[in-house]
Amino acid sequence: MKTVAQPGTAGGPSNFRFVRFGATAGIDAEEVTEGLSRAQKSLPAKLLYDAHGSELFNAICETEAYYPTRTEHAIFREHAGAIASTIGADCTIVEPGSGEMVKVRMLLPALAPSAYVGIDVSEKQLISAGARLAADFPHLQVLAACGDFSRLEAVSPYVPNDRRRVAFFPGSTIGNFEPEAARAFLSVLRALVGDDGAAVIGVDLRKSKAILDLAYNDPEGFTRAFNLNLLSRLNRDLGADFDLRRFQHHAFYDEARGRIEMHLVSMVSQSVRIADRVIAFQPGESIHTESSYKYDPQAFAALAGKAGFGAQRMWTDARAYFGVFLLTAG
Repeated sequence: MKTVAQPGTAGGPSNFRFVRFGATAGIDAEEVTEGLSRAQKSLPAKLLYDAHGSELFNAICETEAYYPTRTEHAIFREHAGAIASTIGADCTIVEPGSGEMVKVRMLLPALAPSAYVGIDVSEKQLISAGARLAADFPHLQVLAACGDFSRLEAVSPYVPNDRRRVAFFPGSTIGNFEPEAARAFLSVLRALVGDDGAAVIGVDLRKSKAILDLAYNDPEGFTRAFNLNLLSRLNRDLGADFDLRRFQHHAFYDEARGRIEMHLVSMVSQSVRIADRVIAFQPGESIHTESSYKYDPQAFAALAGKAGFGAQRMWTDARAYFGVFLLTAG
């Protein structure tokens, strides 16, 4: 059942409210066992982001090797005014996967929207971040929408419809989708914002294999811990019996496909019990846990065009490592 909290939810300010529109951060056991039964075992990347996984990802973003976060931040700092003037003031911003709502803060002073909708599966983080945002920007109406952002159509009725809608999807998360799934998701964003809407999308651009391999194999070991934490989550939430000492983090850039692949590789022959299934692993057999596609600007613009977006503009850094695209409905 959908439930909507009144203004002031969880002790928040009067310009803050909360809605729960679908699935929470739980794990679908059937989805997990089905993925582990494939010829190439795989798990959805969203399972990497439990509370501890999110903490580890934040640590990854602080490393020297992982360039995307600080590069995107620099682009927002330098071009916030240009982005805001292109979009126009008094809009409604909708951010799927809002997390701590850090990046949108870089645009809010210049953009001056009337409303913000943050969407995430982590209810505790969502309420906390949303209440802080509302307190810091008292003239902004803040809605925290708890649910899976792959079901954006379910949250659409709660999004204010009296002003221009602008989707905000930073952080290169679009790269975690397979290309056809990325096109489908962009089509959903296009439907959400409507004919006069727009979208601001963060896109990691193609670059050398050496830079990309290092970014996903940081010397500090945070990405390794982030990947292995997925098995800890399955042990905790589904009663599985993965022995983390028997798996190894492996990430590499596949130049032909233009994507980073992240795997957990079984180091020995072993069997793992999960839910009511026993999953066998051969030495060297892996679980594919995440892909991260890297685009050249023309390829991403073409993909957005197939999703129904018209005019595009991109801001980038001096090294052309990362792109922030502004897509307008067309």
